[in-house]
Amino acid sequence: MAGRGCSCGPGHLNEDNARFLLLAALILLYLLGGAAVFSALELAHERQAKQRWEERLANFSRGHNLSREELRGFLRHYEEATRAGIRMDNVRPRWDFTGAFYFVGTVVSTIGFGMTTPATVGGKIFLIFYGLIGCASTILFFNLFLERLITVIAYIMRSCHQRQLRRRGALPQGRPKAPGRGAGDSLAGWKPSVYYVMLILCSASVLVSCGASAVFAPMEGWSYFDSLYFCFVAFSTIGFGDLVSSQSARYEGQGLYRLANFVFILTGVCCIYSLFNVISILIKQTVNWILRKLGGRCFPRCRRARSNAVMPGHVRRRGDASPEPDGAPESDADGRRLSGEMTSRKDSSKVSLAILQKQLSEMANGGPAQDDEFSGGVGAFAIMNNRLAETSGDR
Repeated sequence: MAGRGCSCGPGHLNEDNARFLLLAALILLYLLGGAAVFSALELAHERQAKQRWEERLANFSRGHNLSREELRGFLRHYEEATRAGIRMDNVRPRWDFTGAFYFVGTVVSTIGFGMTTPATVGGKIFLIFYGLIGCASTILFFNLFLERLITVIAYIMRSCHQRQLRRRGALPQGRPKAPGRGAGDSLAGWKPSVYYVMLILCSASVLVSCGASAVFAPMEGWSYFDSLYFCFVAFSTIGFGDLVSSQSARYEGQGLYRLANFVFILTGVCCIYSLFNVISILIKQTVNWILRKLGGRCFPRCRRARSNAVMPGHVRRRGDASPEPDGAPESDADGRRLSGEMTSRKDSSKVSLAILQKQLSEMANGGPAQDDEFSGGVGAFAIMNNRLAETSGDR
């Protein structure tokens, strides 16, 4: 039986290692492609800006009878002042309580704009420990937010599916909508589509970004496109720091605007984080598909695995007992088997997708309540929790 796993011998890479190496190679190609595109778009502009700056520097040096070395020394002092938060324009103090609150928000959310950084040794030491606890807590909050968001999405999707069934006459019109009760054969095999979840999260992220941009553009004096760009950079926690909101000394309706700025960033980061989580699961499916195409002889199990083909409104045959990669386990035994798969380094992408599908199905149908608030989870968070639970159970 062992010979059926791989025909290339024990020294050959197993499936998980091949998946890891393939993903690393694809990311490297993605980075190389991105570098080529940005270099082509931005290098000429950078050279032109440098040429204009050199001309202005030379003209100023001649006009004021200053040597280039003296002028450059003065500009270096200005750069040091800029790093300390000093600006020529009237801007908000960096380290008053409001500015410090904005700073710690960018720390724990991992945005890290970089426009404010601690300059003292004590501040840097405190940041290390503060960020360690804060970032970990915020990641946990994002995962719990994703679970609750999935709850809402699951109920919406189930309600839409029920409405479609009633229109087709497959479900009685007077059927009660209690989620914990059986909904007949038409709903028993229903599985929410992960693609619909991704579409809903994408739509929510776009709506939040567009709404926030409509506020940022007039308040900060940015163009609407620049505001959209800032929203993506901030919400995705990339945080370049070239555009940063709420930095002017005074705003019209300042208190309300800073509250709106906080709410927009918090909501946007949660939505984008959730979207990234779902997209990463689908990327794993794509990597598995490439592996099946490239190395089917070495990974025969990959050829038997089916991709996520569940469409909205799909009804599973009652007699079909074969597990589908995106389907939810229909019994406790299946759930235990699924947990075992998560920790056995086999079919990790299939399991991640199945976890998300199972989460959706249980929440939509009022599934079994979990004793531990932090058990379960979605995606990598669920794999980690199940692995920890298994380890503690072995003890």
